[in-house]
Amino acid sequence: MESLLQSSYFALFLIVALGFILGRINFKGISLDVSAVIFIALLFGHFGVIIPKELENFGLVLFIFTIGMQAGPGFFTSFKAKGKVLAIITLLIVATAALTGIASKYLFDIDTPSVVGLIAGALTSTPGLAAAIDATGSSSSSIAYGIAYPFGVIGVILFVKLLPKMLRVDIRAEEKRLEALQQQQYPEIKTAVFRVSNPNAFDKSLADLQIRTMTGAVVSRLVHDNLTEIPTPLSVLREGDLIKAVGSPNALRQLEILVGEKMNQDLPLGDSIDMQYVLLTNKEVAGKSLGSLSLHQNYHCTVTRVRRSGIDVAPSPDLVLRFGDKLTVIARKESMKDVLNLLGNDKKRLSDTDFFPIAMGIVLGVLFGKVNISFSDSFTFSPGLTGGILIVALVLGYLGKTGPIVWSMSGPANQLLRQLGLLLFLAEVGTSAGVNLVQTFMDSGLTLFGVGFAITLLPMIVALLVGYYGFRINILDLMGTITGGMTSTPGLAAADSMTDSNIPSVAYATVYPIAMVFLIICIQLLSMLI
Repeated sequence: MESLLQSSYFALFLIVALGFILGRINFKGISLDVSAVIFIALLFGHFGVIIPKELENFGLVLFIFTIGMQAGPGFFTSFKAKGKVLAIITLLIVATAALTGIASKYLFDIDTPSVVGLIAGALTSTPGLAAAIDATGSSSSSIAYGIAYPFGVIGVILFVKLLPKMLRVDIRAEEKRLEALQQQQYPEIKTAVFRVSNPNAFDKSLADLQIRTMTGAVVSRLVHDNLTEIPTPLSVLREGDLIKAVGSPNALRQLEILVGEKMNQDLPLGDSIDMQYVLLTNKEVAGKSLGSLSLHQNYHCTVTRVRRSGIDVAPSPDLVLRFGDKLTVIARKESMKDVLNLLGNDKKRLSDTDFFPIAMGIVLGVLFGKVNISFSDSFTFSPGLTGGILIVALVLGYLGKTGPIVWSMSGPANQLLRQLGLLLFLAEVGTSAGVNLVQTFMDSGLTLFGVGFAITLLPMIVALLVGYYGFRINILDLMGTITGGMTSTPGLAAADSMTDSNIPSVAYATVYPIAMVFLIICIQLLSMLI
């Protein structure tokens, strides 16, 4: 057995297997999940097992790049609406953690690598740990991370679970109130049929009535003299015609005022019309606006809705299409094949992984990480390996496409590569840190655990005071912001178990990229300055 453990590949997969077994142990709703791998690796490292450093670097770049690609679109849109307030709270969370770490360094004489490792562990941030190791080059960061991490996981879960009792808020009543407000802001897209009975609409074309501009609805079908057709801007409405439209409830109400009474019926497609759900997998079309495709003119085709990331988006001429969008398309049967060829509709291509954008993105990230940015004669800042790859991945993930290159990745491909990178990274980091783990814990383990406890707890208290009592945000947004600001996926799982609303998840997705990037920057700055 000892000879097998000397084989790095056998040891690697044994650590991963045992880590998953430990991570799936659930105690009263709390589990370590994939992060349990680092604890198994620490144990193996203590007994002399070594994983090659090259595997850590390989895992690091994969993990950071896929995180950035996933977070890119959310990062650059997170300042819309209430995102600014949530971002401020997130910055306060990370800043409080950093200040607590700095104070602890001077109060307890803790070395800098351990301080930044404690901050990363208390905020359960593996990218933060990667940044700490990259900036300090010391295994002390990973040891401190391992000491602070357990309460970083458990502390956030307990805080979120206790939050409604602390604030004396009824979660169920609050979620109903907030979901009603959210539905007004992001209305569900519906369909309705109308009879043309308003004299002001008689003998006028859809272009004359400016239906899309005036109401926001999309007319998908028109029935005249019992013949169903796909309308164009030049289609003329006659008295008694029936039209089917797609839009928000408000858009449909406006359309009723404009053309006539709403009917309690559906319209048949007709023998010459077909409707299909089409996947956008043509890389030449991704990145173009819906209007630029001239679907009406070229294919007698109407797009009634676009489904993206689980959300129905109302189509408009200026809507930029993304790779993987699912379009509801209505067209003449003879034209549908051409529409499918134009848009792609290739499920296999959607699931395939093009490694060129991944490799090129990582190359660009590594090169950017070596750039030195000078703020003064005495202070220069370099993004480093972690920061460079993360920043480039965020930008590429946001752009989606540049020229012929589609940077976006399918969800399953991103998840697979991210977890592979994370496992390789945790296994090597843990075994490297395990060599000195026992001695370090005996020398200062209790002190480091206490500091980690403080770094986890104080930022959440600040977020509660500023967010709930200062900015007056609701408790569901607060739970999502705290878990996102603490980069705690287990914390989000705890919040989701308490409510049927998706509000905590939306808030988490808004602030998580900000917390991750700001934490990495803070760790890099602290590594250089203290």
